[in-house]
Amino acid sequence: MRRLMLLRHAKTETDAPSGRDQDRRLDERGQRDAAQMGNWIASHPPVPEAVLVSHAARARQTWDLAWQAMKDRVAAPQVEILPELYGADPAQILETIRTATILTDPAQLLLVGHNPGMHEAALMLMGSGDPAGARALADNLPTAGLAILDFDVKDWGDVAYRRGKLVLFVSPKLLRLG
Repeated sequence: MRRLMLLRHAKTETDAPSGRDQDRRLDERGQRDAAQMGNWIASHPPVPEAVLVSHAARARQTWDLAWQAMKDRVAAPQVEILPELYGADPAQILETIRTATILTDPAQLLLVGHNPGMHEAALMLMGSGDPAGARALADNLPTAGLAILDFDVKDWGDVAYRRGKLVLFVSPKLLRLG
């Protein structure tokens, strides 16, 4: 069994001072949401053994704040910053997942990236699972939204579209409502 967690970066400033999209940073709400999602992940094992993060400032900052919220409660995962996750489409995301062995072969993998690719990948990977979560996810993977999918495979290379079971979809907004 493999568990995939797709986390969209948290809410960002509209423009970066540099004018470059990849330099946009989290705004105040985004900082709170990233920490909240880190706290939630640490409280709902299994936690990721490996984390692949887009090189964009907002994705790295989302992971850093999430990690700060969980680091005293969970083992440190392997973390890799991947430029190819910035602007990745579902095919690129699937290829990243399939080759996710890093130094070890993690059973739980977290990707921190961007829409529209992360949302589209979540929808394409999902074949069954939580109906309420699927309905909520159908509309959008919001900022700091987390889709958790299980795959009944022995190897990441066997992950395929429509083979994932949506375990849960959660976001800061849903946590506030819950």
